[in-house]
Amino acid sequence: MSLIRIVKMTFHEEHIETFRHIFEERKERIASFPGCSKLELLHGDNIFFTYSEWDDEASLEKYRNSELFRSTWSLVKPLFSAKTEAWSVRKEY
Repeated sequence: MSLIRIVKMTFHEEHIETFRHIFEERKERIASFPGCSKLELLHGDNIFFTYSEWDDEASLEKYRNSELFRSTWSLVKPLFSAKTEAWSVRKEY
């Protein structure tokens, strides 16, 4: 059963375009990371959500321990205006 990861990120308004640029530049590499079958970016005002689907928890953990994740996170983390929130869930139906 696949794993869905939802991450909520709130940005300072002046950093939104920077975040969009970083996401655009890296989205294909993230979406093609082994075990990732879907990646979407959702937003409303200064709040963004990433929605990703992974083959399993091990695949997500490999990504979270990868250089791609670490380098991406180091670029976006200073742009946040609030602590991020994240959920790992599975579909019931």
